[in-house]
Amino acid sequence: MVTRLIAATVLIATTASYTVHAGTPGITETEIRVGATFPFSGPASSLSNVGKGLIAYVKSINDRGGINGRKINLITYDDAYSPPKTVEQTRKLIESDEVAFLFGPLGTPGISATIKYVNAKTVPDLFVVSGATRFTNFIEYPMTTTGTSLRSCRARRLQSSIRTTIWERTSSTHFANI
Repeated sequence: MVTRLIAATVLIATTASYTVHAGTPGITETEIRVGATFPFSGPASSLSNVGKGLIAYVKSINDRGGINGRKINLITYDDAYSPPKTVEQTRKLIESDEVAFLFGPLGTPGISATIKYVNAKTVPDLFVVSGATRFTNFIEYPMTTTGTSLRSCRARRLQSSIRTTIWERTSSTHFANI
């Protein structure tokens, strides 16, 4: 599963790596800011290896020059597997750090606490890691996809959603031909 998440990171980062205007949150000419919360401490800290693996893989991508010359700036916070902490950290990622998208948040309780906020902010919430199936409802949560149930048609819809969001934020037609 971690391999799928890592492969998806490269896919999404590549999609986001085309030339964009300076006003696009989280994407500049030199970096792509990605946010994630993981239980690095607390009752589910044994699951933190997912986050540590993602951090290591992003480092290896950056060590090889990044994606189309852009470095991935992966910003991770410890949510201690606590929904109130997840809400706090997710708001920080979106409002203060201005990430382009969230990637691989872990845990049903935290995702449940943040999913409506993240979708209302139109920030892509990619490959959430949860045993619950309620996050697969694309109609209710159009900016969210799960790492375990992604299908090719859903990937196309998500990619289209991401392009639309970036296009709306930049008021550019550059993404029409991607």
